[in-house]
Amino acid sequence: MRKAAPAPQVIAVVGPTAAGKSDLGVALARHLDGEVVNADSMQLYRGMDIGTAKLTMEERQGVPHRLLDIWDVTEAASVAEYQRLARAEIDRLLAEGRTPVLVGGSGLYIKGAIDALEFPGTDPAVRARLEEELAGLGPGALHARLAAADPEAARAILPGNGRRIVRALEVIEITGRPFTANLPGETAVYDTLQIGVDVERPELDARITTRVDRMWEAGLVDEVRALERAGLREGRTASRALGYQQVLAFLAGECDERAARDETVRATKRFARRQDSWFRRDSRVHWLSGAAADRAELPGRALALVERAVTA
Repeated sequence: MRKAAPAPQVIAVVGPTAAGKSDLGVALARHLDGEVVNADSMQLYRGMDIGTAKLTMEERQGVPHRLLDIWDVTEAASVAEYQRLARAEIDRLLAEGRTPVLVGGSGLYIKGAIDALEFPGTDPAVRARLEEELAGLGPGALHARLAAADPEAARAILPGNGRRIVRALEVIEITGRPFTANLPGETAVYDTLQIGVDVERPELDARITTRVDRMWEAGLVDEVRALERAGLREGRTASRALGYQQVLAFLAGECDERAARDETVRATKRFARRQDSWFRRDSRVHWLSGAAADRAELPGRALALVERAVTA
């Protein structure tokens, strides 16, 4: 009797910014007759192209990319909403016998898509009080409070990300438990192979510097000017995006352009370390070298992992 073909599985390509995830995702989707499902929280926003390093149509090589450009910059991001949208795309592709390839460095978005993650409710009174404190004290003071209550959450959330800090403190107050205690362990809802792209820190730092230089040359400042007219400065999530936050400060006269560029480099390097730390905690991630010397071999090695997972 002929053996039935293995059920399609989900592939997740994860790791820090500038590691080479996007190109690998395209290569895997092309080989596996799949589609890329975006898992970068800032690439969900329309018009945020240069600063989020969205692939051009040519770079996508004909592979459909889902969940790009779906929100206005004035809309606050929601992991719960992303979870709903991502699972709808995953389920559609699996029903068609095709392979969903999640690609991105937003750890909580990846986890929301593939794991049994449920989100605690909100309390309007608690949220309003915390937001009032955020406006009065600034994100630094609230981040220090979060660090005392839940050090792991504080390490994962940027000190300037007031919205996420408020949400974490709200969950702690509502549930009486650390924010991270409300996140499940490694309980998957899909048969998922997670592939991490690993680049040594000196090389990754150099890539980040080069990437930021290229963003500036490609017109990031003009992109932010246009988005500012569309309401970017009022966007609670989009305005905090790396590069966009720094250019907005420059446009407001808070720093010069060189300082905005240098701070973008520094902040991106810090963020990459947080991303790496997040994904390293997940024992299911299979790490492959994304170093320059190994880049040509990366798709083949990733496909070998997929083959082993299918036949295991």
